[in-house]
Amino acid sequence: MIIGYKKKPASSLYFSGLIAVCAFIGFAAFQVSLKLSGERRVSIPTKSVVQAATSMSVHVIDGDTISLNDGRANVRLVGFNAPETGHRARCEAERRKGEAAKRRLTKLVSGGRSELQQVACSCAPGTEGTEACNFGRRCGTLWVNGVDAGSTLIDEGLAVRFVCGATSCPSLPRPWCLPERAGRFH
Repeated sequence: MIIGYKKKPASSLYFSGLIAVCAFIGFAAFQVSLKLSGERRVSIPTKSVVQAATSMSVHVIDGDTISLNDGRANVRLVGFNAPETGHRARCEAERRKGEAAKRRLTKLVSGGRSELQQVACSCAPGTEGTEACNFGRRCGTLWVNGVDAGSTLIDEGLAVRFVCGATSCPSLPRPWCLPERAGRFH
């Protein structure tokens, strides 16, 4: 026996192992719940998916679509839906609200550090990047000064929450032309 060495009791080793097993089971259950919910709550960027948009010019097309000067397709911002602008609006209230959302997103990107986190679009397999999937647009989340721009538009009543599943989306929410929803909406 070595002097000064104390053998750990078996119960201490058992307890440490039990903690490790419980942590693993908890993590696995969390991952399964994310898959089953159909929502992409956690986006882990792969190499070169997070782009600092400050080094690129961000052009706001409408409240949920931007263009970067990178020569690639436009980006549909995910997690929300903003009202349409111009001829694509279904009524005058939607057109006005759409222009307000576009102005607000423009103000956000012009007043801070923007980062784009590109994510997979929710489309049928093999259609991403084609007209059959988001009109050929890429998909992403735009962060301005560390805050999700979509959340800001939702909080300010300029957009509604809209989350798709892995390969498809529910019906697009467009409440702006409903008479009872003429004011703020969420």
